[in-house]
Amino acid sequence: MQSHVMNTIQSSGTVPSNLSDPGAEFVRPHDYLRMAEGMLAQWRFGRGPDVVFIHGWPLHAATFRRIVPKLVDRFTLHLFDLPGAGHSLEWTGHIDLESHAKTVRRAIDQLGLARYALVSHDSGGVVARLVAADDARVAGLVISGSEIPGHRPPLLREYSAAAKIPGTGTLIRAAMRRTAIRQSFIGFGGCFSNPKFVEGDFGNLFVRPLLESKRVYEMQIRLVRDLDFKVIDALTEAHARIRAPVLGIWGSDDPFFPVAKARRMFEQFGGSKEFVEIAGAKLFVHEDHPDAFAAEASAFLSRCF
Repeated sequence: MQSHVMNTIQSSGTVPSNLSDPGAEFVRPHDYLRMAEGMLAQWRFGRGPDVVFIHGWPLHAATFRRIVPKLVDRFTLHLFDLPGAGHSLEWTGHIDLESHAKTVRRAIDQLGLARYALVSHDSGGVVARLVAADDARVAGLVISGSEIPGHRPPLLREYSAAAKIPGTGTLIRAAMRRTAIRQSFIGFGGCFSNPKFVEGDFGNLFVRPLLESKRVYEMQIRLVRDLDFKVIDALTEAHARIRAPVLGIWGSDDPFFPVAKARRMFEQFGGSKEFVEIAGAKLFVHEDHPDAFAAEASAFLSRCF
């Protein structure tokens, strides 16, 4: 629907070998990029035009595990665990949205990408927009379920405020061990069409590490603890500077970033824009509606290159 409103990776691209368990591909990174602040875990799949994936909070690169097999035949896919997430826990620098954007830019430079597209989700969508606004090499940008200037999701504000209070992490982790809490709106239930999606491989990959490791929790929570809504509000200006084509893939029932506000936000982009709603989906469209997400993303990316 059109809307008018370490170093460079050494290994060649690979094809996911275990399609029955796509998360297995992310048990260990393909390589690391060495930076002054630490080591950035990375993966590379496939061949073709370069596409960089940027995950949201409190996730890591494995959140795109169901999308990679559907795009790998047509594109070279580059994925990172952002600082403080997944396999990129050893990080001495700042962990905030603007710092993430600088890190992603340096990673792209190290990889030597001459032209590339971005696929992003949630807070990764903020990072992707900050990157795209300053880089003429960007061929296209996909944003899904992400922050909207002037919008303050109540639960995100509460998590940010709680993260600043010493000792709350222990209480939150204890509460999240209860299935009912994990599947509720204050847990991950509001992210999926079916709250039971929280369990299974999603729970093993993303929820269990938060509950079992204090360090994993503390590194992840730094992003929302230091969340600056002024950075999000300033995206209005960044949107006008993005001339590459932009695609929004939104859940029609997203309770965090309402689809109506998202549609209005897309009017701010300086170039061509498209916006697609996935019926019944909520915040994590790519997780529980991977076929629909991948189909829209693949068609759009093919038009960009």
